[in-house]
Amino acid sequence: MTSVPTPIPSRTQFVLEGIKHRILTGQLTPGQALVETELAAQFGVSKTPVREALKTLAGTGLVVMNQYKGVTVRLVDADMAREVYDVRLLLEPEALKRAVRRGASLDVAREALTRADAATDAAERSLANREFHRALYLPCGNPLLGRMLDEVRDQAALVSAVAWAASPSWEREAGEHREILRLALDGDADGAARALHAHIASFVQRAFPGAALEQEGQE
Repeated sequence: MTSVPTPIPSRTQFVLEGIKHRILTGQLTPGQALVETELAAQFGVSKTPVREALKTLAGTGLVVMNQYKGVTVRLVDADMAREVYDVRLLLEPEALKRAVRRGASLDVAREALTRADAATDAAERSLANREFHRALYLPCGNPLLGRMLDEVRDQAALVSAVAWAASPSWEREAGEHREILRLALDGDADGAARALHAHIASFVQRAFPGAALEQEGQE
């Protein structure tokens, strides 16, 4: 009797998730060179999956590929922060409002908030924070809206990683998260959306004062 072989995880996906994790938790910093041979040795793979992973990360905006400078982690400045957070301000509060109005479960958001409060290091807290925000917008009832926010999710996390490295503000943001979730769980869709809008806007303005965000819809 022959046994069925266990599927081997995609090497490219393995490398992709590994590099992304290092970028979003600050182990790889903006502007840092990503050398294929070094990454291949670190992950124990050939250069091919590394090359494919870097191409995917370039598509999501986390790395930049230049024929002269090679591949580097994307630099974060006020313009980049403004572009990403403008999209979040336009879409994320609306998605949360819809999730609350349709009575969607926010158990995943509550669990992410608990993990963030119990986190023992910045990387763990950052990943929990990322999951908290996604858990607020994903059950909005519009899969396209969720995918649009997913597309800027990595770039938003990169902005956050840079900002937190320069000026940690976990306690303030944790308090804002608790208030957003409280309003959402109370069924106050408009109040939760306003609190989320204020939370997103205040964070990027503190971290990047030069990022002039659109404030339309903050009634």
